[in-house]
Amino acid sequence: MKRLLGALLVLVAGQLGAADFDYRLSAVQVAKDVYTFIGKTEDFSTDNGGNIVNTAFVVAPQGVIVIDSGPSLRYGQQMRRAIAAITAKPVALVINTHHHPDHFLGNQAFADVTIAALAETRKGIATDGNAFAENLYRMSGDWMKGTEVQLPGQTLGAGRFEVAGRRLRLVGLDGHTGADLVIVDESSGVVFAGDLVFNGRAPTTPHANVAHWLKALDQLDALTREPGFTLLLPGHGAPTADAAPIRLTRAWLTWLSAAMRDAAKAGLDMNDVLARPLPPEFASLPVAASEYRRSVGHLFPAAEQEALGAKP
Repeated sequence: MKRLLGALLVLVAGQLGAADFDYRLSAVQVAKDVYTFIGKTEDFSTDNGGNIVNTAFVVAPQGVIVIDSGPSLRYGQQMRRAIAAITAKPVALVINTHHHPDHFLGNQAFADVTIAALAETRKGIATDGNAFAENLYRMSGDWMKGTEVQLPGQTLGAGRFEVAGRRLRLVGLDGHTGADLVIVDESSGVVFAGDLVFNGRAPTTPHANVAHWLKALDQLDALTREPGFTLLLPGHGAPTADAAPIRLTRAWLTWLSAAMRDAAKAGLDMNDVLARPLPPEFASLPVAASEYRRSVGHLFPAAEQEALGAKP
């Protein structure tokens, strides 16, 4: 009896452990043949396992196009199973929109498939990928078990691109990182904006060029005004049928850039800037306080240098 109870306890513990690492991915259909997995508007943690990102897939006539593969091997594997529950078609291509870890560390689950990205994104993953993975291990714990960097093997360029019988338009931009790929699915009118757009969450800025990012948002806004546009899928937050998330992202970046510039011109030090309160319009935005603190570290030193250089 004791042996039986011991075996049952081991079995239950194993099942609980497996459940602990279940992302519970649920594909949401947002257009004909277009599905997304919506992540949480949170920071990385051992509770969410890094599931703070939107990934997506398109069921094309001859196969499936995956857009971003998530933050871990486990996520990628569970994503493939969720896709298989929707369609029996094989995965034809995986596209990484940029080189941040929550968008490419699931690549390993698609090692048998062509993985593609812009040239600068491929370079960024090769250069920073292992450090990103180690950082996510620290923040997400055993959700990351077995995760290793799988590099994209194909380089994408801007322009129209047909894959698996589906026509896409690839728009190469930058600002959030050095290379940010926007994908327009011409059949459905869905615009996959990647992390150039955040909805209901403060944007992240570890590799940001804010001036370039604001220009990219103008181009994205123009895409939403084109005939045939139906839906905008941001890298984080809920999809929308309008450009509201673009306006939110632009408002945050415009305020943040001005705040850094004005503080530097006023001669404030970093501690002073960190202590400043958020404006009322952003105070309740999820992770706004933590992203503001990180952004001060990312952006304020350059603002200080600019202010010093502007002095006579």
